[in-house]
Amino acid sequence: MFDVFKAYLNDKITLTDHQFDLVQSASSLKRLRKRQFLLQEGDIWQRYAFVCQGCLRIYYLDDKGVEHIMKFCIENWWAGDRESLLTGNPARTNIDALEDSVVLLFNKEDFDQLCQTIPAFGQLINTLIDRTYIASQHRIQTNISYSAEEKYVDFIKTYPAIFNRVPLHMIASYLGVSPETLSRIRHQAAARST
Repeated sequence: MFDVFKAYLNDKITLTDHQFDLVQSASSLKRLRKRQFLLQEGDIWQRYAFVCQGCLRIYYLDDKGVEHIMKFCIENWWAGDRESLLTGNPARTNIDALEDSVVLLFNKEDFDQLCQTIPAFGQLINTLIDRTYIASQHRIQTNISYSAEEKYVDFIKTYPAIFNRVPLHMIASYLGVSPETLSRIRHQAAARST
């Protein structure tokens, strides 16, 4: 499965064989069964995780036990709890597999060392952090100013590869709407398109 990550890196930066060896030696593979946790609320997250295969979700439970999905992570995406990673505080989120999945893990120390030792790798990670910030800003903007239908349309347009892989009640949770509202929106959209 390291070949998946190598292909991902090759698509974005140029590394020598020795640099690839350094990256590979710092990584470990973890297989997750469907519904298996990668992280549970209360644990401290000290790793970086790259999804080689499968689909994960990052979510939290509110005081009433209601699930709120923050992010889905599919192949070639990164997963984790950045707040816990940076602060050392217990995670407030859970990460579990929606499908049988394979992730490549890096502990924080080794990952930070790779970013310093291999400048192109470090620059790639900084670029990804910037993109993540932009995506978060977009998510906040849509949640504040979009109608439920606009959120749904934006989700389909922005994440078509995810839309067909996750159950509708999870998409509703991600959008912050009830499953009933999402069902109504879908039926109205289908009626308009016929």
